[in-house]
Amino acid sequence: MSHISPGGGGRFPLSRETPAERADRNLVELLQELRVVQTGVQIVFAFLLGVAFTSQFPHLDTFERTTYVVTLLLTVVSSAVLATPVALHRGLFHRGAKVRIVALSARLAEIGLVFLALALNGAVLLLMDVVLGRIAAVTVTAATFAMFTGLWFVLPRALRRPTP
Repeated sequence: MSHISPGGGGRFPLSRETPAERADRNLVELLQELRVVQTGVQIVFAFLLGVAFTSQFPHLDTFERTTYVVTLLLTVVSSAVLATPVALHRGLFHRGAKVRIVALSARLAEIGLVFLALALNGAVLLLMDVVLGRIAAVTVTAATFAMFTGLWFVLPRALRRPTP
């Protein structure tokens, strides 16, 4: 009997998939997901680096500069956390630790997504503050924050619960 594994990735007869094969598959899937997410991090980071060299940057007020610095640092932390599973895999390759690597890497991916969501919202806040003003920026950022929270964190947890 085939079953769609909780980790995704298609149909595998669970009775035929060994724990080592499952760990291999889960790691490959996770690294693919992280590759996609890292692209987003790199785009935000590049945007933020470019902002500092624009003619408008010297005219940012204290709130905007603080938002910029915090957002840049959140992006750096996000990049570091999301790249850690690759470093773990490289550092522990062929050491029989794949199950541990997958478990820790899955947790790191969740933490990295939190930092990425915060960084993206910081970028929205900064940009909307410059373009629309502070009140509109806070309103738009609250909406994007709610969207990320719902789509990235609430929805997956709700889907984990067994259906009656």
